[in-house]
Amino acid sequence: MKRVFLLASAIMMLSFLVVDPISKKERNYAAKFLKETEKGVKDQIRGLSEAQLKFKPAPDSWSIEECVKHIAASEEMFWQMMEGTVKSPANPEKRGEIGMTDDQLIQAIGDRSTKVKTNEKLMPENLKYKDTDEAFESFKKDRDKLMEYVKGTKDELRNHVATTPVGMLDSYQLILFTAAHTNRHTQQIMEVKADPNFPK
Repeated sequence: MKRVFLLASAIMMLSFLVVDPISKKERNYAAKFLKETEKGVKDQIRGLSEAQLKFKPAPDSWSIEECVKHIAASEEMFWQMMEGTVKSPANPEKRGEIGMTDDQLIQAIGDRSTKVKTNEKLMPENLKYKDTDEAFESFKKDRDKLMEYVKGTKDELRNHVATTPVGMLDSYQLILFTAAHTNRHTQQIMEVKADPNFPK
């Protein structure tokens, strides 16, 4: 009887050691951030005319349509990067090389006062989408896939660290980066709409 009691106690102790790879708070925060930033794009482009979608404040500026195409292509690329990172062996020893907290990362990516030249492959003129609708549908498809992943993943996101253009990030931060990047270009869309010459 004593052995049975000890065995039951050991099983109970082990069950407490099986923890979620990310906390409930982290999971909910990422899911909410992804949902909000998807809605942000949708709200900003809803009801716009062809002239409004293609308007450029300056010859070297992006139109709203080009912003959406860039968002869509980036979403696909970020998903592939994140998926590749979690499929690679865990490397928690690299966590010490991460230079930003989650909040600092979101603030840095969302800061439009710092201009960043994008990867040549993600320039609007090099992308496959024929129009805004096609680009947004692609974005939504990848975003839905990422949101489902966040809600149910058992991957140890904090223990898979990758090298990115902004430094070392763990896989959870790659998800936050994805949403923050969407927010960055939603702000850009809003800037285009605020231009005094924006078609009425």
